[in-house]
Amino acid sequence: MRFLHTSDWHLGRSFHRVSLLDAQRAFLDHLVATAREERVDAVLVAGDVYDRAVPPLPAVELFDDVLHRLADLGVPTVMISGNHDSARRLGVGARIMGRAGVHLRTEPAGSRQPVMLPDADGEVACYGLPYLEPALARAEFDAERADHTAVLTAAMDGIRADLATRPAGTRSIVLAHAFVTGAAPCDSERDITAGGVEAVPAAVFDGIDYVALGHLHGCQTLTERIRYSGSPLAYSFSEEHHRKSMWLITLGPGGDPASRVGDGPGAVTAAERIDTPVPRRLARIRGRLDDLLADPALDRHEDAWVEATLTDPFRPHEPMAALAGRFPHVLSLAFEPDAGNDDQRLSYARRLRGRSDRQIAEDFVTHVRGAEADPAERLLLGDAFDAVRADTVRTERA
Repeated sequence: MRFLHTSDWHLGRSFHRVSLLDAQRAFLDHLVATAREERVDAVLVAGDVYDRAVPPLPAVELFDDVLHRLADLGVPTVMISGNHDSARRLGVGARIMGRAGVHLRTEPAGSRQPVMLPDADGEVACYGLPYLEPALARAEFDAERADHTAVLTAAMDGIRADLATRPAGTRSIVLAHAFVTGAAPCDSERDITAGGVEAVPAAVFDGIDYVALGHLHGCQTLTERIRYSGSPLAYSFSEEHHRKSMWLITLGPGGDPASRVGDGPGAVTAAERIDTPVPRRLARIRGRLDDLLADPALDRHEDAWVEATLTDPFRPHEPMAALAGRFPHVLSLAFEPDAGNDDQRLSYARRLRGRSDRQIAEDFVTHVRGAEADPAERLLLGDAFDAVRADTVRTERA
């Protein structure tokens, strides 16, 4: 059996206020084309279909369109909800969509009901385990504690119990949305620590032939049978060096269940990364403004989405406009001034000691703006303090 493993579409998300709708549409076109060209037996989507619980209408239209196109190909789709999704909203119409080959698993109880996928080697039991908020899911699985490890362990015990009732040689797939120990996160994933310890051990998934993980945005192989596909697009500059892709996985005949424990490959006979379309490269640049504008080594970034960190000791005048002259797609600007003399490194409170009110105000301008007040501003500040003092005197004499 051959299937595509993908996750973390985040339909409706933008990149630093730049719409990614066209890029997401291009990815879904690529997904459908790959499913057709590779003659896959199923598409697995491991959560975070949408970027938020109430997605914008264009994102819903993209979702609706890709499901129709996959159904028209006759390719079964198994999909779970992630921590960004509203499980209840995503799961609306799940039973009737299942008749068309689109199998949504968004409720905890549904995780014990596999989608049975047949091929020449027999059947594959495909279980969808949606994101489980420990405090809410503990009772459903009678878990010992309200944390991610305990709840996922209890949920997997239920899946293994169902698998044990299937005919010998039945292969198994689990879709899950979780942070598994040993994987590397990045800046664009929403934290899932609320309710308990975030990471779960890979051993939670022992006994399963292939585990299709979602939540982390970098493609990763934890073991031959436990993988993250990562997001198909970059959603933060921390993903600058990610290679965005999907997994094309081949399952051979069922083997010895003992081989599915730990690093054993189980029935996985091949795993190929299928690259996804890149709308625009990402680049992080750092240095003083004049250097960034002149350095020929940065020519390669002129067509990239750029995050610039300026190290000038004082904030330059209109730096974003200056950067955009060379890097028209600059999206993010940060300031990390080079360390100056010892006096500049002193805390703001210590630098106020022994200063007059007017000097403190002028220091404040320098502190927040990165440049001293000019003569006109100092005159204005002096006049303001004189007026305050005069008003104070009048009040005290009244």
